[in-house]
Amino acid sequence: MSDNFPPPPPEQPQPEHQVPAGAVPAAQPSPWAAPAAPPRKQRTGLIATLAVAGALVVAGGVVALVHTLMSSVQDSIALPPRSDAPYSEPYEDEPYEEPYGEEYEEEPAPQATVTEPDVEEDVTITACTRDPQIGWQSAKVKVVNGSSTTASYNIGVEFLGKDGTKVADGVTGVVDLAPGKSVVEEVHGLGEVPPGTTCRLVDLLRVPTGD
Repeated sequence: MSDNFPPPPPEQPQPEHQVPAGAVPAAQPSPWAAPAAPPRKQRTGLIATLAVAGALVVAGGVVALVHTLMSSVQDSIALPPRSDAPYSEPYEDEPYEEPYGEEYEEEPAPQATVTEPDVEEDVTITACTRDPQIGWQSAKVKVVNGSSTTASYNIGVEFLGKDGTKVADGVTGVVDLAPGKSVVEEVHGLGEVPPGTTCRLVDLLRVPTGD
């Protein structure tokens, strides 16, 4: 060193920081760590307060709307006002009385229907013969209208052999025969029949045709 500069002053001892007993010494920041960011403003409390206030406002509006709707429904289904009219007994029908001077007239009893005689009583066989030339059988029938009105007749005749077997048959009719009137008709069988053949009435029908 040059003699022109005075010697540096001696170093003074620095007082050491005393750590209280039982306290954890603070960690020393690393000399290589990045510098700490500046502290941000804390707005969390303000946002939470605004959110709660908004929810309360919405809930109050919903309650008011429900109350209004309920009031409207109650008004629409409200019962009519009770009548102050006095209570009266149920109406009872009075017994029916016949008008004075009128009497009940009984209906006349129906007259008995006139029984018409059976058609079998109107038709009879007056002759039953066999033609000897061709061997055909025929019958003469008499019809007497025993009913009370004009009638038409359908008359059938069967021709039977000695053993009762039908060997031929025929049919005839009478139209609009007046009551009490009579007529004779002839019924012919088709085909040759043996000697001794007999005649029998079948399928008799009488149909009234008068007024």
